[in-house]
Amino acid sequence: MLQTQEISSYDYQRFRRFLEEACGILLGEGKQYLIVSRLTRLMRDENIVNLSALMGAIERGQPRHLRDAVIDAMTTNETSWFRDVQPFETLQQVVLPEMEKLRGSPLRIWSSACSSGQEPYTISMILSEYCRKTSASRLAASQIIATDISASMLSQAKQAQYENVALGRGLSDDRRKQFFRHEGDSWRVVDEVRNRVSFREQNLLQGFSTLGKFDIIFCRNVLIYFSAERKQDILQRMAQSLNRGGYLFLGASETISGYSDAFELVRTPFSTIYRRKD
Repeated sequence: MLQTQEISSYDYQRFRRFLEEACGILLGEGKQYLIVSRLTRLMRDENIVNLSALMGAIERGQPRHLRDAVIDAMTTNETSWFRDVQPFETLQQVVLPEMEKLRGSPLRIWSSACSSGQEPYTISMILSEYCRKTSASRLAASQIIATDISASMLSQAKQAQYENVALGRGLSDDRRKQFFRHEGDSWRVVDEVRNRVSFREQNLLQGFSTLGKFDIIFCRNVLIYFSAERKQDILQRMAQSLNRGGYLFLGASETISGYSDAFELVRTPFSTIYRRKD
């Protein structure tokens, strides 16, 4: 088994450079334990004895799947239903009513770094609840594009099927009854919610203009892993991907301050969000 003390300073710096260049993740000093905890099983399965051998294999491109498997293993996939609650209150109580009044047409919403699907399906549930309360039939046809760098997470998300333990993280009993159907030992998201969401593989370091324009972007708890330069670049391109007056949702500990002047801060009774400047 790979041990922390077996990772040389040279190989650690080598791995850090690879990870940042490949997916933007900044691995801080003294994080060798993360490599051990997340890559030991993969290295054992691939019969790779140490980090030096792993980096050599990645640089040679053999086996071909190894690079993506390492990125997949190192990507943080922490998520839950209605995570932090307040952003979804803001969406339902502030943003959707404004969008319905100003646009009156179906919305395009982007959930970036969607992990195993909880965020985009949560957004879709909010849309269903809002439309039932307000008879906003046009918003019911809104589209949610959900992206992630991890192919394995996207595969799980597309199945829209979750075990009891996963459903217990942030989902009320009432919403479980409304938006899920019991199938064997798991629960499947109902068609009404699932059909709004489509999934695509996307590295935020790469161009995403092919995704089209959006009215709302969720990029929550993602930018904290990037360098200042990469944050500036991503925020600039996200501003270009928003329609006029479109909204950007970030994580509670994240800010655009010092990174972008393309947005204006909007304080709501529930949370702070950002609107693209006209």
